[in-house]
Amino acid sequence: MMRRAPAVKSTTDDSAGFCLSGEANVSAGTVRSDRPASFTLQNGLQVVVIPDHRTPVVTQMIWYKVGSADEPPGKSGLAHFLEHLMFKGTSNHPADEFSKAVLRAGGYHNAFTGFDFTSYFQHVPREHLGAMMEFEADRMTGLILKDENVLSERDVVLEEFNMSVANHPGNRLAEQMMAVLYLNHPYGHPIIGWRQEIEKLTREDALTFYKRFYAPNNAILIVAGDVAPKEVRLMVKETFGAIPAQPSIAPERLRPQEPTPAALRRVTLADSRVEQPALHRYYLVPSARTAVAGESPALEVLEQLMGGGVNSYLYRLLVVEKQLAVTARARYHAAALDPSLFEISAIPKPGINLGLIERAIDEVIANIARTPASIEDLQCAKTRLIAQVTYALDSQEMLAHRYGRGLTTGLCIEDIQRWPDHIRAVSAQQVHDVGQKWLDKKRAVTGYLIKESTPQH
Repeated sequence: MMRRAPAVKSTTDDSAGFCLSGEANVSAGTVRSDRPASFTLQNGLQVVVIPDHRTPVVTQMIWYKVGSADEPPGKSGLAHFLEHLMFKGTSNHPADEFSKAVLRAGGYHNAFTGFDFTSYFQHVPREHLGAMMEFEADRMTGLILKDENVLSERDVVLEEFNMSVANHPGNRLAEQMMAVLYLNHPYGHPIIGWRQEIEKLTREDALTFYKRFYAPNNAILIVAGDVAPKEVRLMVKETFGAIPAQPSIAPERLRPQEPTPAALRRVTLADSRVEQPALHRYYLVPSARTAVAGESPALEVLEQLMGGGVNSYLYRLLVVEKQLAVTARARYHAAALDPSLFEISAIPKPGINLGLIERAIDEVIANIARTPASIEDLQCAKTRLIAQVTYALDSQEMLAHRYGRGLTTGLCIEDIQRWPDHIRAVSAQQVHDVGQKWLDKKRAVTGYLIKESTPQH
């Protein structure tokens, strides 16, 4: 994944040849190629093929460019709800037939919803790709929903909400912090939805959302595995080619944007079920798509310097030197269509006040603002960052996921392929500048997760 590669151009002419960044990479003797072929059908479906001939298996992922941030007001959780309902069958294939076919093939499948996308995938032996593609194309337009199925699945989603949010104090804190961080943008709404709105979602809501957004010109099909682009192209034309485009799909996804943050914000969640207190801080920062040139890679390097393992600044100060915490980390969420977040978190040692943890974190940030990173620290952070992603992308699914997530959040294939070059080009001054510019507490929400005291009687 992380080798340097020339740009790949797509074609919207269904009769034209697809574009490859190097024909040799898809020859019979090639073991692995992470230089994809890309083409677009006349109905707008974008297809990316990533040959990987190490094993006779294939991963198919279809990504719809719609997520929870695209839901109408008052219908939070609708994108995730529809993801569940997409397994309820079509007029051609009853419920569970798709799942049983995947299991009979010895494969597995699943789906997931994000703020900016909804994705469905199957991992099967290569000879079953055609069948998987037919199933996926069929449910793009043929979904059949019955009231009893919708209502029972809504109950399943509500139970998922109970397990993942209502009964999970850490996730509840994250939900509350996001709602405070995003004053105007729909990223402040939880992907799973607000409970009172999930309870009111209907069959009509799901079908309206489905008919509006599930269309070839709002989708990206990623195929990674033991295949050749030419054979995939033929399969795609046969299965998806006749599906009409949805003319109502807007060329741009316009959402309400955030005002400039102006005040310090803090959220404290106290719960009797908390066994391990924690501190989290979310900063509103640009995503890879919204950042000016060079800022997003600099934020990724800053993430590594601050919280990327035992040699990071946060770990050194909080865990090793001051012995206040058992762990400390940082994470930059680069893949987002709109402004995203930079997260810092720490878990204190028993008996340590979260205020001490917060002051130590502020000390690390102040040091970054005063002094650029050393050449040695900078080089180690870059090497670590590139290596981590490279090793993760040894998986077909991670390859498909990286391209799908990038393409649905405003990047192009060239951006994804040239990512390591952008990381290598980051200077200590750039890291210093983005830290000083974006890690401003007025741009942040600080969250305390604490154990609720038992009332004395």
